[in-house]
Amino acid sequence: MAMFVHLTAAANAPRIRRAGIRAASHGQGGARGVYCFPVLPSYTLTHQWMRELGRFDRRGGRVAVHVRLDDAQPVLVGSYGDRSRSAQAEVPAAEAVRRIAALDDPRGWEVFLPRAVGRAEVHRVRAAPQVVGWRYCPDAHGTRPCTCFGCRVRGGYGARRLRERFPHPLDGPPPPTGVLLARIAAAGDPGDPAELEAVLDWFMLLRRRRGPIAELAHLAAHPEHRVRESLAWAIRDWRTPGVAELLAVLADDPHPDVREAAADARRPVQQAPAVAEPSPAR
Repeated sequence: MAMFVHLTAAANAPRIRRAGIRAASHGQGGARGVYCFPVLPSYTLTHQWMRELGRFDRRGGRVAVHVRLDDAQPVLVGSYGDRSRSAQAEVPAAEAVRRIAALDDPRGWEVFLPRAVGRAEVHRVRAAPQVVGWRYCPDAHGTRPCTCFGCRVRGGYGARRLRERFPHPLDGPPPPTGVLLARIAAAGDPGDPAELEAVLDWFMLLRRRRGPIAELAHLAAHPEHRVRESLAWAIRDWRTPGVAELLAVLADDPHPDVREAAADARRPVQQAPAVAEPSPAR
């Protein structure tokens, strides 16, 4: 039997002791399951996700749930930095433990169980120190933090002072929609991938309810898959007529990364109940 640890809010401990861990996290391709990590000889590595997860959920601290899985149980294993299907390997639970234990630096690795954890599989639930592990990413300490819109934490400790010390070049008023569309037209046909990705990133950051779907629809046929993937992320929050049809086209794209982005964009946003597992949870 392979032993893993799942970190979750302390408020969930009574329910986990009673009924196990429900499949509240989303994995590759929209699968629902449970994030966990092998129990290694190093206490710090075993609980490395504690501080990072604590940034998003502070409901009375976190607990460590030890889970026993059958050695042959299929799981996904890989680094959080690359969650594409090609990077996440499906292996038995025992093999996942062996692979991670053999790494020189297993920080940032994770195991995804594509199902719920039954009550009989919960070995124990215990309190754990809240200051173990890394934040943001491994080796982030001592490196200059990024203050772009996507990386900064709104309302985080010292966030305002950090933005004042290190202003980001993209801070300030975003380009008007007309300017962005002009940049797409100037990129040519089929268009420079780097320029198109930069423009689509602006559309994603604007997070508007409506957008120029007709002017962007032709990018679904762009030969570079990174442009098609960026298109899916750019239109995911739009309520403009035609968005659902375009996402359906991208959902049948030949590249797995584009299909995964389209599937995530089509997934309805649901508010979790007060005692739900945070997503992602390890």
